[in-house]
Parts: sequence; structure tokens; C-alpha cells
Amino acid sequence: MKSVGIPKGTECCPDAFQWDRREDCEVRQILDRIADKWSLLIIALLDDGSMRFTELKRMIDGISQRMLTVTLRQLERDGLVRRTVHPVVPPRVDYELTDLGRTLHQTVQPLVRWTEEHQRDIAAARQRFDEAN
Repeated sequence: MKSVGIPKGTECCPDAFQWDRREDCEVRQILDRIADKWSLLIIALLDDGSMRFTELKRMIDGISQRMLTVTLRQLERDGLVRRTVHPVVPPRVDYELTDLGRTLHQTVQPLVRWTEEHQRDIAAARQRFDEAN
């Protein structure tokens, strides 16, 4: 199966159920981006509506200003977040999810629910593993 807009011969995932292990696989690169430490958290926060940079920084414990900037820029580049600069003094910049970003959030919500439901099971498994090793 060919991906739309991908040059012939560069398709990396001919079977939707097969993981391509090549570093240059576009699907792998996208998954690496959205599944990083900060992206999904930012997407979840923006699902409630637009936010300013300082609001996001205040709500995300442990993220540096640089990492928030880099992550927002990557999400904007991928079409998941929209950045709006308002022509006021001092400058005001808002971030919000695009329609594409909202579909990602809807897709990830079941994974988050699964994690919440099984966090005790995972903690117990980790403890058993650590005690055995």
C-alpha cells in the first residue's frame, strides 16, 4: 500500500500492522515525535483551549523554557498546534490545537485511560522485577 504524497519506492510501511525499523521511516519519525516526553502532555493541555506559553510552562512540571519552545515548534511544524501572534504590546502569543491535533488527542485518550487503569499493576510488576534482580 502506498502512502499518498510519498515518492515511489520510499514507502516505509507497506502493511499497516508491520512496524518498519528503518530510521528514515516517516511513520516512525512521527511516532517518535508525538510519543516523546512532552508532546502528548502539551496536546492534552491544549485540548481544553488555547493557552499562552507562560501558562503551558506553569502547568508542566519539569519542562524547561527551551524544551517547551522546541516541542511547540515541532508540533506546529507537524500541523498539530497553531501559533497565533497578536499585534499588541507586549506581544501576545497563543497556542491551540489544530483539527489534526484534536484527532490525535482523541486517539491517545484510550491509551491514557488504559495507563490509568493499569498503573497499579505496572507498579507491582516493577516492584517484583526489582526485588528479583
